[in-house]
Amino acid sequence: MTSRSETFDDLVLDAVERVERRVGQGIGDIEFAVELVPPSDPTPFEPERVPLSRLFPAERGVPARIVLFRRPIETRVEDPRDLAVTVNDIVVEQIAAALGVEPTTLDPGYQGDLDL
Repeated sequence: MTSRSETFDDLVLDAVERVERRVGQGIGDIEFAVELVPPSDPTPFEPERVPLSRLFPAERGVPARIVLFRRPIETRVEDPRDLAVTVNDIVVEQIAAALGVEPTTLDPGYQGDLDL
């Protein structure tokens, strides 16, 4: 039996692989991680609600890093069947932000309604 954590990790990997197939190796050296919850010290530019993910831009030889926060994402998704679409949209949004492109450039099926 697969744990919720493993299932979530698989959803993230699937979303990243879909983007990579569309754009080739154009996403560069972006690293991806999943954490249970965000740290308790939000960045000044983050909204007051709990973030679903965070992009750490590349700097001084350190690649960009995208972190998805599993529990806040699971909590905001009303129907568990929507989890895969939500994870995909978050991954697409963050990769697009890292690359400076529109999300629909990376995924024409991007829904973009993450104000959950």
